[in-house]
Amino acid sequence: MREFRASDGPFDFTIVNCENAAAGFGMTERLLEEIMDLGVDVLTSGNHIWDKKEFVGVLDRETRVLRPANYPVAAPGRGHAVFEKNGRRLGVINLQGRAFMPPIDCPFRRADEILEEMKVASIFVDFHAEATAEKIALARYLDGRVSAIAGTHTHVQTADETILPGGSAFITDVGMTGAHGGVIGMRYDSVLPKFTMSIPTKFEVDETEVRAQAVIVELDDETGRALAIRRLNMSLY
Repeated sequence: MREFRASDGPFDFTIVNCENAAAGFGMTERLLEEIMDLGVDVLTSGNHIWDKKEFVGVLDRETRVLRPANYPVAAPGRGHAVFEKNGRRLGVINLQGRAFMPPIDCPFRRADEILEEMKVASIFVDFHAEATAEKIALARYLDGRVSAIAGTHTHVQTADETILPGGSAFITDVGMTGAHGGVIGMRYDSVLPKFTMSIPTKFEVDETEVRAQAVIVELDDETGRALAIRRLNMSLY
């Protein structure tokens, strides 16, 4: 098995979406430490971050883990922060879409509010959303105001990485680090009854064709504009 570590490349910051780390649903403190030990700097998330109730309390005390910022203010945790490392500063914003997703606050309006207060040149946005149109719309809306917008949630890596006219890097979906031999990380035989018979089934985690998928983004330190974006799609075993 090939273990992929953040230290494999000359990366200033490494961001991982962790919401499916616990066998496909949610996150645990043990996994938090395991992931951070690989050299990861920031963990973003999405709608599944609430699945493991024992982890919800961690969101209030663990500054390296973000939940979508457009959940109501009273929700545990925080959705954006500025991180410093080796003399560099990076703002990270976690947002969640509303199309075909739980009804929460507007991600467009919440992004505006955060950008009013986040005074840093380089800003990365994880937009956790189902609809490709909503991801593209937010990317166009934020183009030139943030450094990069990376879509997450659908588990299927898209081939549309680009630098938008305003200088923001964008990809509709980063993809999934996990097993690709089943159905978005789950065993094919455990998922099939849902589609063929419309009955509830217990999904089981697949363990075949494991791949690491990500994007590598290069930024201008002074302006925060994106200089390059490259997809990573690497077989682990």
